[in-house]
Amino acid sequence: MAMKMDSLLTVKEAAVISGVSVRTLHHYHKLGLLVPAQVTEAGYRLYGQAELARLQQILLYKELGFSLEEIRPLLSADHIFLQDALEKQTRLLMLKRKRLDKLIELTQNLLKGECIMDFAAFDTKEIDQQMEQYAQEVKERWGETLAYEESQRRMASYGKKEWDKIYAGMGGIFRRFAACMEKGPDSPEAQAMVREWRDFIAKNFYPCSDEILQGLGQMYEADPRFQATFDKTSPGLGAFIAEAIKASAT
Repeated sequence: MAMKMDSLLTVKEAAVISGVSVRTLHHYHKLGLLVPAQVTEAGYRLYGQAELARLQQILLYKELGFSLEEIRPLLSADHIFLQDALEKQTRLLMLKRKRLDKLIELTQNLLKGECIMDFAAFDTKEIDQQMEQYAQEVKERWGETLAYEESQRRMASYGKKEWDKIYAGMGGIFRRFAACMEKGPDSPEAQAMVREWRDFIAKNFYPCSDEILQGLGQMYEADPRFQATFDKTSPGLGAFIAEAIKASAT
């Protein structure tokens, strides 16, 4: 079913084009996951291009194994958080695929009349351990901090317009950080960028104390996922920002 860029679809049409039920779309609306572009005076829900794009994200995350409760923050998450979550879920899916491959192999052997006493395919220990590790990592790093709670509250209130502005601001800061790499992490220019980055975090996510800022710097240095995100702007930028933050404490 083709859709014109400026057209709005009824809930039935949106259900047809997406392959989900009308009941599911109503449920997503009730949860606040997918709010229609318009609701007419007669109570009809209408969906546009942006809503279908958001629905596509929801369905993708569901397919990857995220619960609706987990999907909510992902829809408004910053790029680093989202990338981290998707990478973890990908590793879990690969473990599950490995287990399914073993089950398929066992089933095929049984169909051939082979009786192999192998219970490895039923073992979910590796998957369970990985999930427990991820849950513990999130709790230890963020879960019981006021900063995390404040970040979740703010991010849940942001829409596409706000996130576009935040992404543009982050990109500008990263480029300005990269421009002063040759001058060193303790240079006045780099230290000015540290203050700008701290102010940006405080304005858009959570109050950023000296302790939190230094903790972020340590993560940027130790976690390759953060480094990879920064280094897309300029190779070595992640390590440079970490050093600049460390220098700001001296």
